[in-house]
Amino acid sequence: MGAALTRAAQWTAAGSGAGTLEITPLNESLLNQIVKFVEDFSTRHPQEAAFVFREPLEWKTQLGCSAFGEGYEIDKATVQSEAKDEGGHPLLLLTGSNLQVRNFDQLSHLLQIAAEKKLKEAQACLEANRDPIVKILGPEYATVEGEDTSMLRLLEKVKKDDDPQTEMKMKIVILLHHLDMQLLNSSLKHISQDVRLNPAAVNNEVNLLKNFSGKGEDTVLESLEYTSDYTFSNGCRAPPWRQVHGEICYLIIKPHDTDPLCITCSTAGVFLNGGEIKGKDEIDYERKSDVYKDIVTFLRERSPKFVENMAKQEFTFFKEPTNEKNDQHVQVVPKVSGQSPNLDDYTEKNVYEKRKNSAAKSRSIDKKILEPSMKWKNIGLSAAHNDKAVREKERRRSSTVSGKKKKKASGIPSESVKTQPALKCKISEKFEEVSESSSETDEDEEQPVRHQEGSSDLPSEYWGIQKLAKFLRGGNQTATVIALCAMRDFNLTQETCQLAIRDIGCLEVLINLLDTEEIKCQIGSLKILKEISQNTLIRHAIADLEGLQIMVKILDSPDTDLKCLAAETIANVARFKRARRTVRHYGGIKKLVGLLDCMSVKSTGLTLHQAKDTEIARCGALALWSCSKSTKNKEAIRKAGGIPLLAKWLKSSDVDILTPVVGILQECASEPSYRLAIRTEGMIENLVKNLSSEQEELQMHCASAIFKCAEDKETRDLVRQHGGLQPLSVLLDNSENKRLLAAVTGAIWKCAISEENVSKIIDRLDGVRLLWSLLKNPNPDVQANAAWAICPCIENAKDAGEMVRSFVGGLELIVNLLKSKNKEVLASVCAAITNIAKDEENLAVITDHGVVPLLSKLVNTNNDKLRHHLAEAISHCCMWGSNRVTFGENKAVAPLVHYLKSNDPLVHRATAQALYQLSEDPSNCITMHENGVVKLLLAMVGSTDETLQEAAAGCIANIRRLALATEKAKYG
Repeated sequence: MGAALTRAAQWTAAGSGAGTLEITPLNESLLNQIVKFVEDFSTRHPQEAAFVFREPLEWKTQLGCSAFGEGYEIDKATVQSEAKDEGGHPLLLLTGSNLQVRNFDQLSHLLQIAAEKKLKEAQACLEANRDPIVKILGPEYATVEGEDTSMLRLLEKVKKDDDPQTEMKMKIVILLHHLDMQLLNSSLKHISQDVRLNPAAVNNEVNLLKNFSGKGEDTVLESLEYTSDYTFSNGCRAPPWRQVHGEICYLIIKPHDTDPLCITCSTAGVFLNGGEIKGKDEIDYERKSDVYKDIVTFLRERSPKFVENMAKQEFTFFKEPTNEKNDQHVQVVPKVSGQSPNLDDYTEKNVYEKRKNSAAKSRSIDKKILEPSMKWKNIGLSAAHNDKAVREKERRRSSTVSGKKKKKASGIPSESVKTQPALKCKISEKFEEVSESSSETDEDEEQPVRHQEGSSDLPSEYWGIQKLAKFLRGGNQTATVIALCAMRDFNLTQETCQLAIRDIGCLEVLINLLDTEEIKCQIGSLKILKEISQNTLIRHAIADLEGLQIMVKILDSPDTDLKCLAAETIANVARFKRARRTVRHYGGIKKLVGLLDCMSVKSTGLTLHQAKDTEIARCGALALWSCSKSTKNKEAIRKAGGIPLLAKWLKSSDVDILTPVVGILQECASEPSYRLAIRTEGMIENLVKNLSSEQEELQMHCASAIFKCAEDKETRDLVRQHGGLQPLSVLLDNSENKRLLAAVTGAIWKCAISEENVSKIIDRLDGVRLLWSLLKNPNPDVQANAAWAICPCIENAKDAGEMVRSFVGGLELIVNLLKSKNKEVLASVCAAITNIAKDEENLAVITDHGVVPLLSKLVNTNNDKLRHHLAEAISHCCMWGSNRVTFGENKAVAPLVHYLKSNDPLVHRATAQALYQLSEDPSNCITMHENGVVKLLLAMVGSTDETLQEAAAGCIANIRRLALATEKAKYG
């Protein structure tokens, strides 16, 4: 079991934690086999099943006390087995959610109790006990890389003594070893069936990218190199002992805008590894990121510059030099204005025609026709040699497509399908000209457009949907409804089916069906559109085909199901800016707010009519949630009377509607008008209440809403009065959900600005210790918010210096965060250091940890937020020993002078204070004077800000005193 978990199971990138088992078919197969082995263990090996483990297997369980029955003693939240070991310890002990099991017999019985939850329990157990054999038999049986001699050692021990325990261990080791072999063999079969990349495909992609890499400004990469020049006979460059893991090669990639990346290309895909090990000519093979399908997809996630420069490449991006010996035809794909080309959007097909060996062979080759990629087919563009095919396609389309018409009840003739402009499949809103708000962020991710090289590659689902298309286009009403039902039988969450619907023109038909008077056809169409609109490309296509306008119109329908489906589909489509704007322009916001205006918000004992009202409100809230990412839409929701309705639904206990309602509120809380309304409408109490929900997504949105609303003191007081600080502190212990942690730390940061809240957190809830531990979290948002939250806690604590020193290793940890690449993390850490440095003893400690050179490295920045807090940190760090001199030696002084040219008054004040402290050293005065500081400071001596005024005057005075002393020494 240990070897299989270590070598075969697929784990998430661990970061600073232990990692979790990914949700993959391979892992599910391994878990099922392990569960089967343990379930049968008691029956097949009763003596070994009674063997007591060296240490109990321990994990967080989802099982409650009520699940246990005969054979267990239950006392409130504690369950213990009646069976005990020789020391009197129960063989199974459940305390709260913490479960301990001490033998296979209890494990087997537990899985029977868990029933449908047994896979989850097995997963939780294995995640908490990465090498379970160590717990079962002891550390000497730990799983090791390379040759495992534990079996031989055990055999020797069996020979030397007659201890029955040793013999029992031998049997258990053999049983577990057999399980390991079974799991490893099973995983090999699984992996062999799921090969996606091969050496040739990787090499082709590398060569292609190399052709467009270099030092130039418009190149896609600076460089891309293999780590090894040696190629094995199978085309792999990875060493043989790594090839067994499916690894093909390793690449060092240097993008223009990030640090060099060391990646692994394997049969499973492409991922970031640990990089080259210092001092050794080796690679750290551990996976540090998600797995991507190819190098291009990986780079899109990592380098905005790569995406930007790739979009600049003309059609020559894929053109190869002609070969004199071969008649070579290269497809030329034109660049379309307003679209973002990407590597997967193009199909490159080179047909090599050898010299004529026979007339038949020659004729066969001459008949080959080069097909354009699916994307260019869809938008009506193709190479010149395909004009005939395009004309034929347009002729066929014109025979089935005409202007927009209402369909009659008796049937839906083919002439009624409306003509729409060619699809404009924009890959990312990053390249879209429409902009709703500078603060708005898009959820849409870039997805590569799939292309097919030939009909032989198309799956059966593709042809099945194509057959249904003719019934949608040309059938009567009954045939259309049947075709819609048949289409829903396909797996519409699968990309193949989604794009098949788009590729063969069904999308236009589905949208046209929405504009009929037949409710059954409308509902059938919307059910399909709701599913396939999860795909980014489909969303954009629906917007291009004016589908949103029709859906907004449907919101007025008296049919409840139709309104709900329209709102849910709008929720999916409105995830990019242009779609959100369209919904607003066609009156959709007002109609969606109207869906919230129902009679009752009860969650239990609802009549059928009330349940329908609640469902309508839920769907409306989902759509408004997507739309609320636009600043103008936030205002439109407010004007349409949305705030009181949101306040009403916030009192519900139904998580399904609470989640989108709180989602809207946390989006809109960035606006002062909403923050005021949230406070005055009494919503803070309900937001605090839902922090204790069992749903992490709801908790996260509530914390995020509190984070934004707690800008105002009145709100911070309300959070405390309604008992919000305690659940926020409890949520700090949730180290798995990074988005939840980021929201919670942000909420605590804002709440901690009020001194009353700080004292409560520190004295009663131990919140600062938890915040400090979150600085270790690998997520930059969590790190930054934790550091911001620590600042007011230190500032307002009674014995701040002593409190900070009580965190073992805490000062070293926060100083090391100055090496971060994230500007927000750096600004927050500088702010924390400013507060830490107010205590002389702590300042001495962080000086020893190298705070001065690390701060000095950051001074060359244009970010005013970082400049402000960095200058403050430097000012306070000057108060110890020779730190002033060290800042000068580290070239930190001259860049600080230029901060005075900033437009931010906070930067002026902090910089003047830093310069004043630095000017106590003569060498620094000379540097400042040479960089023109006097002229800049003179203008600030007359400032109305007294702190800035005094610091500027003090710095000038120090420079003047040095000048006078120099003159006196020189002239006497």
